[in-house]
Amino acid sequence: MSDLYGSRAGISGLVHRPRRLRRTPAIRDLVAETEIRRSQLVAPLFVREGISEPIPIQSLPGVMQHTRASLRTEVAELADLGIGSVILFGIPEHKDEVGSGAFDPRGIVQLALQDLTADHGDQIVVMADLCVDEYTSHGHCGVLTDAGTVDNDATLEIYARAAVAQAAAGAQIVAPSGMMDGQVGVIREALDAAGFSEVAIMAYSAKYASGLYGPFREAVDVEIANGGDRRGYQQDWRNSREALIEVTADLAEGADIVMVKPAITYLDVIRAVREITDVPVAAYQVSGEYAMIKAAASQGWIDHDMVALEQLTAIRRAGAQIILTYLARWFAEQSIASTGRA
Repeated sequence: MSDLYGSRAGISGLVHRPRRLRRTPAIRDLVAETEIRRSQLVAPLFVREGISEPIPIQSLPGVMQHTRASLRTEVAELADLGIGSVILFGIPEHKDEVGSGAFDPRGIVQLALQDLTADHGDQIVVMADLCVDEYTSHGHCGVLTDAGTVDNDATLEIYARAAVAQAAAGAQIVAPSGMMDGQVGVIREALDAAGFSEVAIMAYSAKYASGLYGPFREAVDVEIANGGDRRGYQQDWRNSREALIEVTADLAEGADIVMVKPAITYLDVIRAVREITDVPVAAYQVSGEYAMIKAAASQGWIDHDMVALEQLTAIRRAGAQIILTYLARWFAEQSIASTGRA
């Protein structure tokens, strides 16, 4: 007897030969197991206070720190391209010890949320990253103790205030990313108490202390004080079972969507999370993953379009239903160019 891919003397026609189904592009499309749709992609966008023109982010080619006006233009163009979801990150003009810009009704993200809600209503999904690292003078994701460590419980109070401010400004989904213990439950309780029970929570449930966030930190002008890091509250990249504990806890506290971050280096975690829950699973193809594609392609070392599509497909194949990616506009433009349909 032969294996699946071999031929058996005399009855080779009865043996499945997968290459028959790879012969033409049309046949390959017919039998493809994994599909990416524009509606599954979320575009991460940056909006900066106190600037009059958008500023290119050098380590993220094609990505900008937007003004409120240019952000409105960008989101309108993305919507026309079929990208119906965005997530906002803010860069305030002034920072302080507690990150008050994150919950100030006049904070930059809250103002931008109001703009986009006025422009689009419910026609697009507007999400807001819920953390304070962009807003704190020390660059950590929470309030610090006198000893310089993050005070988990004091930080939760800030997150609750930020969630309500974002919801009041029009966020349909808030996305707590600080990896504080109990953050989802506190946010859910605060939203419900303030009359925002319909606002969903997308939890950064398995967020690893990765080396792939460098370009993002340039994008939001964050530098951790005294050369510190976030390994005390973000996950250790050596652990995968721990991610399932975090996901299970977030689900029990009321998370509507759970996320794994980064994506490509944690495909095994995405798959494991997909297998333990039926809620939507998101993955964030982070700034470093995007920047590596752009940098290698600029040197002619890889085919940009092929590798970009391969990576997005791998994330979907692993089980992510939603992908946060800086490639959202590129993918939409390529899809329209290949099909002729907006």
